[in-house]
Amino acid sequence: MGNVGFRIQGEFDRPPRRLVVAFKGIPVSNIVDNMNRTSCIGRKIRPYNSAPLIGCAFTVKTRPGDNLLLHKAIDLASPGDVIVVDGQGDITNALIGELMITWAQKRGIAGFIINGANRDVGVIKQMTIPVYAVGVTPAGPYKDGPGEISIPISCDGVTVHPGDILVGDDDGIVVINPNDAPEILEKTRKTVAKEAEIMVAIKKGTWDRTWVDAALLEKGCEFIDTTKR
Repeated sequence: MGNVGFRIQGEFDRPPRRLVVAFKGIPVSNIVDNMNRTSCIGRKIRPYNSAPLIGCAFTVKTRPGDNLLLHKAIDLASPGDVIVVDGQGDITNALIGELMITWAQKRGIAGFIINGANRDVGVIKQMTIPVYAVGVTPAGPYKDGPGEISIPISCDGVTVHPGDILVGDDDGIVVINPNDAPEILEKTRKTVAKEAEIMVAIKKGTWDRTWVDAALLEKGCEFIDTTKR
């Protein structure tokens, strides 16, 4: 019989590595703009260092305050995976700290997204592996289970599937379905190029701003001449 809620699923499909790394260095905001402002992991989950995040999702669902399945996930995940943990947003007990993160980095893990708490943040701030979490507490975790590995999870309002492409920076994290990734990548590259042109115009003082009044007029904004009062 199955043991629902306490299971480790087998391997899952990962997108080609070249597709994942093609998003390297692209601002998350530009990617999100080309996804109709969707699939952003919620604002509660923030970075604890400045290391950029990119990789494939390796998902974990755990009981709040318990990291037994997270320990197993670190041993199972492949180099280039980002371990994403649904700890239900609870910050009573830290799910991860310096020792686990250091071991994960040794194994080639590309980062952590913790829908819960972390600790040892003074060290994490100096590390080169990205760590995102809801909060921090010195209180350590339990190691009793239950939990599940490699299943769809919810991370602060966004569903994350095993193998999804994850890109994160100081603004936050975006979740990309690998099937949509080539089209999103093409559109985002055009956005990056367009913004580079705008930045040049800004520095020259030639940025065309006529579109602002045009948009206001189109939407029916009333302009009142206050100088005649």
